[in-house]
Amino acid sequence: MSAKPGASGDRARNLTPGLERSCASDWVRTAPWQTGIQRIEAFFSGKAYAPHRHDTYSIGYTIQGVQSFDYRGVRSDSVSGQIIVLHPDEVHDGEAGTSEGFHYQMLYIEPSLLREALDPAVRALPFVKDAVLGDPNLLHAIHTAFSVMDSVLEPVALAEIVTLLADGLTSNDASISRPVKFLPDLPAVRSAREYLDANFALTVGSDELEVVTDLDRYTLTRQFRKAYGTSPYRYLTMRPLDRVRAEISAGSGLAEAALNAGFSDQAHMTRRFKAAFGIAPGRWRRMLESA
Repeated sequence: MSAKPGASGDRARNLTPGLERSCASDWVRTAPWQTGIQRIEAFFSGKAYAPHRHDTYSIGYTIQGVQSFDYRGVRSDSVSGQIIVLHPDEVHDGEAGTSEGFHYQMLYIEPSLLREALDPAVRALPFVKDAVLGDPNLLHAIHTAFSVMDSVLEPVALAEIVTLLADGLTSNDASISRPVKFLPDLPAVRSAREYLDANFALTVGSDELEVVTDLDRYTLTRQFRKAYGTSPYRYLTMRPLDRVRAEISAGSGLAEAALNAGFSDQAHMTRRFKAAFGIAPGRWRRMLESA
């Protein structure tokens, strides 16, 4: 997702401590406020942040340019495609490393939320020594969090994001011994899948899945992925889209397909369809008709 000057959202204002007003071309876009997690996307062309600190984990992704900062006595640079991990209560600043500026996304995660998602055997919060790194779990979490920037995260989506963050941080903390590999609880994850299939047009809560499976939401997220190769949230979001493709293939119009699949409107369906399949539903229908 790439916001740009003129897009909806807040402009360079004091969303976080230390935010500088540098150039008119700088911008900041925020997701709706949500307990436990905040999300921003921004572009800065010069000095971005004066020295400051958060009481959250700050986990971000550099989309373009060079993001430079001082942290724990070291000057670091994050370039396109790299992850940044800053720990709670650690002083840091931020600025563009080149004249082209930098574009990034950042998650602010309350430690208490991560604590709930950690394996019970992990006693302390994870500490990642390298502030700049590459990690597929952390990258996946960021991409998932920003795929729905304009609305609050659904409970099942939030559980997936926090689980990925907890696993990513843990895997990069050399002081934490690796957990023993486990086999998924197949009856439990099968019950979760059947419940999601039966309620694909609804907003399913994590608490509902906990009741159905007798597993906590973070254990379920890990075990569901182990069994089916994807998360409960991703599985749930794909079921209405399967219904849309079936409806369109059967000759339904786009508005009718959206309604029958449980979407609030055609625009909502179109956004989800394009994000999932890389092509707009109207174009997909035209390709079917010309085959």
